[in-house]
Amino acid sequence: MTKILPLFKTEYDLAKAIKQGNKAAQNEFYSKYSSRMLGICMRYISDKMLAEDVMIDGFMRVFDKIDQFGFNGSFEGWVKRIMVNEALMYLRSKKMIEIDLELVSDQSFHFSVDTSLEAEDLMSVINQLPVGYKTVFNLYAIEGYSHAEIADKLGISEGTSKSQLSRARTMLQEKLSYLKMNNLGN
Repeated sequence: MTKILPLFKTEYDLAKAIKQGNKAAQNEFYSKYSSRMLGICMRYISDKMLAEDVMIDGFMRVFDKIDQFGFNGSFEGWVKRIMVNEALMYLRSKKMIEIDLELVSDQSFHFSVDTSLEAEDLMSVINQLPVGYKTVFNLYAIEGYSHAEIADKLGISEGTSKSQLSRARTMLQEKLSYLKMNNLGN
């Protein structure tokens, strides 16, 4: 079996070809990035079919907005931001983001994960969080957004973002402790 060499050597070559409307580039781009982008969408939308719909919408937005990519940063990073924004727009449109406006102090918090925990198990626990907690946790801990950026994206205050993160961490720690205790009993 022979391996087919990619037509585009770098992500910039791929982006340039997409910008020119090259269908082979669009197909290669989708093949190369779809599983990663679906994973991003599923961090926000637990239902796989809905996440796939959001991902497809995200790819369509990438193709429509490719002229806005300035080639001065990572193409994949640019696409990830689009996917996150698509997922957030979907959640907002379905009024699924429920942000608890009662503020709690952003206490000093130590969050440790048992190294024997598989990434899939951790993602499963994260997906059990209420949508607002999960959204803020994903944006902050996984995507690397600041509280100011999260506040801007979600239309909330920075304090509310910090509160949601604190509550998400507390809930995650409780769920992980419960899992650890139950696994030790087996």
